Amino acid sequence: MAEWLEHSVQVEVNIPIETAWDMWSNLELMPTWMKWIDSVKISEENPDISRWRLATGGFEFTWQAKIVKKTMLQIIQWESVDGLPNRGGIRFYDRGASSIVKLTVSYSVPGFLALLMNNDFIRKAVEGTLQADMERFKEYAQRPQ
Repeated sequence: MAEWLEHSVQVEVNIPIETAWDMWSNLELMPTWMKWIDSVKISEENPDISRWRLATGGFEFTWQAKIVKKTMLQIIQWESVDGLPNRGGIRFYDRGASSIVKLTVSYSVPGFLALLMNNDFIRKAVEGTLQADMERFKEYAQRPQ
């Protein structure tokens, strides 16, 4: 039996919420700041469907994801429809001249692996990687044009 593990991280970025929204809405930009995401390709037939490739340390995973909820300047939620089972969302919080961007990622792992992966070391490693991705997003978003 599989179990879902979930991780959330956030960052405050000194850009307007519209700018943060535009960057995250362009899924093909994600490999720019997400270290393990090798590529994202949007389907030509349906812009809510995308093909993802994660590559790290000799491991490679691919999946197709579908946007299941998109509320302008608030949230983008997705779930995989094949390949690596995952789901999550990006939430946006307006702070005037800045924005808070919160990333939540969930993935399914077999029960016996969940027992190993749900310990503090693994949780901190995954969340540390995701937080580093968010810091790269912040640097990318705030760089001079």
